[in-house]
Amino acid sequence: MAQHFKTIGLIGKANHDATMETVVDLYNFLINKGYQPIIEESVASYIDDKNCQVVNLVELGKKCDLAIVVGGDGNMLGAARTLSKYDVAVIGVNRGNLGFLTDLNPDDYETSLTQVLAGDYKTELRFLLDVSVYRDGELKASNCAVNEVVLHADKVAHMIEFEAFIDGSFVFHQRSDGLIVCTPTGSTAYSLSGGGPIVHPNLNAVTLVPMFPHTLTSRPLVVDADSEIKIIVSKAKDSLLQISCDSHIMLAVRPGDEIVINKHQLGLRLVHPMAHDYYSVLRKKLHWGKQNY
Repeated sequence: MAQHFKTIGLIGKANHDATMETVVDLYNFLINKGYQPIIEESVASYIDDKNCQVVNLVELGKKCDLAIVVGGDGNMLGAARTLSKYDVAVIGVNRGNLGFLTDLNPDDYETSLTQVLAGDYKTELRFLLDVSVYRDGELKASNCAVNEVVLHADKVAHMIEFEAFIDGSFVFHQRSDGLIVCTPTGSTAYSLSGGGPIVHPNLNAVTLVPMFPHTLTSRPLVVDADSEIKIIVSKAKDSLLQISCDSHIMLAVRPGDEIVINKHQLGLRLVHPMAHDYYSVLRKKLHWGKQNY
């Protein structure tokens, strides 16, 4: 079989027995297919092969043209923020709960993965968000997110106050527990639990979802992803706030700070088996009713 992908990397959640079983199984599967997989260093101790190449996640992104991530959506998100910097295709094997981003079944992946390795797959480019925090005009912190950027207080159930602008135009003044700004990828994650809409991943759109707003008229807002979103935090409050990126990376925010969110110039290149269908995934993961006719 001709090798469509030349170099394949394996990534997984360390110290998780089920994940490690799948990583080892995948390694042996790829070896039997004629590949020499590159192993991300956090899971290398589980591979019983002294000749395997072990690298960190950055080097894996530089060296590989396909990365296989074993775990849940959280593992995929963590890897994606790094792998999006490189032209590497990414596919996931689900060892988590919902698994919106991880297509392959760990107990039955061989046929689908064999087809992908032969070049029989779908490609989907997911964009990221870039967020920057400015204080008195000076950049204080920045990062990126695959799912969402969330402004919130550092204490639970603590109301904050801010204003939102889109492309320089004032949109609203709000008092709430925070604001979720999410990509279509993130529309089935934290935003969904906050009452936000499900947005098809092919749409070039970003959603602003208020968190427990202090008014019944506040509703989610969908805007063009190429818009610049600016949030200005009220100076009247003295509580500390945070920006969270995909629930993992935290940026400190103070009263009066400006938060600027833009579409990131880079994207994540996901590959799916040809049988992948977005609406089928929604039905399965969200337990929607089946067609009866």
